[in-house]
Amino acid sequence: MQDAKRTEPITLSHEALTRLLPMHVVVDPEGTITQVGATVYKLCPDCVFVGENFFAVFDVRRPYGIHSVAGLIHTQGAKLHLKMRPQESGPEREIPLKGVVSDLCDGSVLVNLSFGISIVEAVGTLGLNASDFAQTDLAVEMLFLVEAKSAAMEASRKLNTRLQGARIAAEEQAFTDTLTGLKNRRAADHVLERFVEAERKFGLMHLDLDYFKAVNDTLGHAAGDHVLQEVAKVLVDETRSEDLVARVGGDEFILLISGITDIDRLNDVAGRIISRLETPIPFNGEVCRISASIGTTVSDYYEQPDMETMMKDADLALYASKHKGRACYTVFSKSLLRNGIFSTNEQAGDSIYPA
Repeated sequence: MQDAKRTEPITLSHEALTRLLPMHVVVDPEGTITQVGATVYKLCPDCVFVGENFFAVFDVRRPYGIHSVAGLIHTQGAKLHLKMRPQESGPEREIPLKGVVSDLCDGSVLVNLSFGISIVEAVGTLGLNASDFAQTDLAVEMLFLVEAKSAAMEASRKLNTRLQGARIAAEEQAFTDTLTGLKNRRAADHVLERFVEAERKFGLMHLDLDYFKAVNDTLGHAAGDHVLQEVAKVLVDETRSEDLVARVGGDEFILLISGITDIDRLNDVAGRIISRLETPIPFNGEVCRISASIGTTVSDYYEQPDMETMMKDADLALYASKHKGRACYTVFSKSLLRNGIFSTNEQAGDSIYPA
């Protein structure tokens, strides 16, 4: 009676075997590699596996001491732990592998390999895709999950980048005067507070345009807007990148001069600004004539500078400039506090300086 459990050998083409076992290696009785699955080449795209000795390409780490096909056959049913031996054109780092052995009817052996690292790491390291795994392998499902997660993370990253850009743009807009492109009062208050908290030395100028209302009244608001834009250019030209220039009102500006408290230097800046602003500004065939009054104070004047006090003192010095006939700069002093009586014969730092 014929044994019902007896099976005949099955012959598979290389293509069929690769579809079923994308990481297989066939080794003949002498140890020569005769066939490999397509995914094996992902381990070393420039390597030539077929025709090489299996044990010259792969190092069987466990079980220890296997150096022949007979030794491989002896391990059937056990898990192999392998690594590719260093190759001249091999991967930059060793990739752990696992394998199982099955002997073939002609004395050859089939070694089916898998990764000894996580699938996610293998995919990222070797650029694997679904075709590098058997379709029934759960790794394919994991690949889909990884790809979906990667796509979601990339979409999230792009969205976060756009949101970050929008936030920066919104913050920049919130601190910017749209007409002149200068910083606004909110920005000036923020920087002034930061200077005070950091105990940084600085000069504070409060500038107000003279005769600006006459420009608006006679030539219209378009002319006034043009004048403000030209004034902004002058103020930026006469200050440094580390200084702050802000439009804080209709025709009012604040200048924070970082690191400078020397009155002569600040007066020089104020004088240049006033001189330049007295140059007539053409607009649509007409001429706009303005000047500027400036009030200055410096952080050195205060044991513990605070924004409110410094702004009040700069305003008082500005009022003194207006009181003296405009187109001049005034440095704050305690003498200015004496009931609005301003002295013209006092020392530098306590005086009203004509431009």
